[in-house]
Amino acid sequence: MTKSLPPRADVVIIGGGVVGASIAYHLTKTGITNVVLLERKQLTSGTTWHAAGLVGQLRASRNLTELAKYTTGLFEGLEKETGQATGFKQNGSISLALTEGRLEELLRGASMAKNFGLEINVLSLGEIKERIPHYNLEGVKGGVFLPKDGQVNPIDITQALAAGARSRGAKIFENTKVTRVLTKEGAAIGVETADGTIMADKVVVAAGMWSRELGRSMGVNIPLHACEHFYIVSEPIAALPRNMPVVRVPDECTYYKEDAGKLMVGAFEPVAKPWGGGGIDDEHAFVTLPEDMDHFEPILANAIGRVPLLETAGIQLFFNGPESFTPDDRYYLGEAPELKNLYVATGFNSIGIQSSGGAGLVLSQWIKNGHPPMDVNGIDIRRIHPFQSNKTYVRDRVTESLGLLYAMHWPYRQVETARGVRRSPFHPYTDKLGAVFGEVNGWERPNWYALPGMKREYEYSYGRQNWFPCAQAEADALKNDVVFFDQSSFAKYDVRGKDAVSVLNRVSCANVDMAPGKIVYTQWLNERGGIEADLTVTRLAQDHFMVVTGAVPQTRDMAWLKRHTPEGAQCSAVDITSGLPMMALMGPKSRALLEKLSGEDLSNAAFPFGTSREIEIGYARVRASRITYVGELGWELYIPAEFAAHVMETVLAAGGEFGLKPAGMHSMNNARMEKGYRHWGHDISDEETPLQASLGFTLAWDKPGGFIGREALLKQKEQGTPAKRMVALALKDNSEAAAMIYHEEPMYRNGVLVGSTTSGAWGHRVGRSLGLAYVKAEGGVTKEWIESGAWEVELAWKKWPVDVQLAPFYDPQGLKIKA
Repeated sequence: MTKSLPPRADVVIIGGGVVGASIAYHLTKTGITNVVLLERKQLTSGTTWHAAGLVGQLRASRNLTELAKYTTGLFEGLEKETGQATGFKQNGSISLALTEGRLEELLRGASMAKNFGLEINVLSLGEIKERIPHYNLEGVKGGVFLPKDGQVNPIDITQALAAGARSRGAKIFENTKVTRVLTKEGAAIGVETADGTIMADKVVVAAGMWSRELGRSMGVNIPLHACEHFYIVSEPIAALPRNMPVVRVPDECTYYKEDAGKLMVGAFEPVAKPWGGGGIDDEHAFVTLPEDMDHFEPILANAIGRVPLLETAGIQLFFNGPESFTPDDRYYLGEAPELKNLYVATGFNSIGIQSSGGAGLVLSQWIKNGHPPMDVNGIDIRRIHPFQSNKTYVRDRVTESLGLLYAMHWPYRQVETARGVRRSPFHPYTDKLGAVFGEVNGWERPNWYALPGMKREYEYSYGRQNWFPCAQAEADALKNDVVFFDQSSFAKYDVRGKDAVSVLNRVSCANVDMAPGKIVYTQWLNERGGIEADLTVTRLAQDHFMVVTGAVPQTRDMAWLKRHTPEGAQCSAVDITSGLPMMALMGPKSRALLEKLSGEDLSNAAFPFGTSREIEIGYARVRASRITYVGELGWELYIPAEFAAHVMETVLAAGGEFGLKPAGMHSMNNARMEKGYRHWGHDISDEETPLQASLGFTLAWDKPGGFIGREALLKQKEQGTPAKRMVALALKDNSEAAAMIYHEEPMYRNGVLVGSTTSGAWGHRVGRSLGLAYVKAEGGVTKEWIESGAWEVELAWKKWPVDVQLAPFYDPQGLKIKA
């Protein structure tokens, strides 16, 4: 029977799982009530219906934790608001550690929770036994308890969200499959179904494991792949406490949930089983997959040992169902970079229930206001690179990403699957020199170089890792001689046209209307003054520029530039990353080495800091840009790809007399931390302004035409010293036994929580554990306020004294880079 679909809607949502229902619910709460949700079968019939229903708040990052915390608060009152039962039970959760490393991970998470006001308790073994007396605690080192965690019935919670959306005017149609998303002039304009067409201002893809193929049909990359997810449900167990908290034992890959007197045992095993790569049946609904006891048996054996009650309990249900996973184990949210007005909320990696409320809140406000209400760069769909939609790549990667939910989240941990995707022309040379590679968005990048006799592999820990002596040798060469970095993964855009200067000058907060050959460090800001991008712009000619940004924001930054290029402007932007590898030569002897290679005068007078021009190396012409991310004299060399191997060979042949050594990305990160250089995505985001990040020197307040965000910054400037400001910190204790600063650790001034770290690393040139942090003071974060306080940072539930200052801890006057 033909349905009576409305001819148009403000927003059409594709997918009736818990996330799609949450988006409809939250959109109507914002006042957008002409909302249509289309579900191909029945609500929850894809993945939601068989979710475990765990509601946890503490995640691996600040933004994910904030969203999960909001979800819990929403679920607390949803049944009362809608009259629909949800099965919400706030019985708390306990996570157990079986190793010292896992215990430190849990303690660091517990410390991080203080930044968000989460109630959390670190438990002794005795306290654990009191709360879960029916568990075998053999091998348990400790644990943490979150009293406000809990569980829900996934079908009921979805129906409650749908009821709330309907009560405010949303229309929900089941058994209505979207056959096509309609597009026009680079924007989504509606959807087509077998029952009719709906025109819409915005379209949202919340289609779970169908999202990848739906995205591909309209040229949008949504890399995800379904995996088989297993759990068992026991027969009723009389001795099982009905108020049992959810229990996670990540070292055994398991979670436990009491449900109506039965025990559910689920797993996130290290090697998962991808499913559905050849396509998913159109009739797929409420589908279960075949049992695989051989695959699940090791998990079950551990579970019986951990909960002896299972030994005599029968298994009522062996469940296996598909759930979608992404290459980096984080979900996708936001407007697709390839298509305007097309929003995505999918790929929830088995945390869809606990993320649903926060995801719905953020996306609804994003749709209403044109920007997210908080920093969501870790889950923003714009982090994706096109190659990641490759079927073989995403299938191979998700065999690992499912297990990463419960794997150890070591500092510097590297993924192991789907490696070797993107390699620079320098890769064979760095490999021969002993590089130990890491992966970022498919790029194989030298992270560190093994010393003679060392194994080329990581030995992970929260303390000083096995590669620290290698990084020390690299830092010594950087400080005293010269090193080279392979920075080919950095993204480069070629921007040209008669309007290029006006477009870039409006987008950039610094003045890029400089003479050809000048490099300008700048940010791209939003209307609120928040930092959307952090990069350099080099003027090559009157109508020609090169933009250089990081590897991670390659897609995002290009999308931002194109979205802010006025229609009809004569300004083109092309990503030339693949054709322009880059090698950086850094250190006090870099000038002498480059002068020998090029035969040119590279003195301060002839080639000052912030200058870029072509020079000759061997038989090639390369662009040499005098700039640094490590705080030493140096040049970045941009080399056409076909000349890269020749230039590398020429540099290596000449480098011996200058002590040239290779250096990896870990050394680059350590060095930038010593210099206090900001990293977009960690230290700066669209929530922070240049004034808060102490980057006010980049602001060209009076340049003709102004810049995006100027008005907001003027208001902030009028208020005086920012109440929130970035500082540098260094642990006073630099002994081997001291803890290390990494990220999201609470900061205390005179015993009062005033902020948290954003990133951290060991500074090999200064011999200290360093960090950057935002701290807050009502009267402004002044030098006097900083110096008059006693400062501590909390690392793994213990406070450590730190030195705090506005200036970096290495070469604060910047004399070395201009030597």
